[in-house]
Amino acid sequence: MLASVPLTDDEQAAVDEGQAALDQPLVRLTDVPTPAGPTPRRIGIPATAALLPIVDVRQRHT
Repeated sequence: MLASVPLTDDEQAAVDEGQAALDQPLVRLTDVPTPAGPTPRRIGIPATAALLPIVDVRQRHT
């Protein structure tokens, strides 16, 4: 997938380094206005991402 989807340096770091690298761009965006005007800090959105759990799903063949 990395070969077919060009990633920014921040995105590549998130792939390679995980959660800490993912949180860095979010912290930088905390005071950048949304399209509606208020910043994420004013809205009260935390500057960290919650990772979703990975669930093993197996299909039964009937």
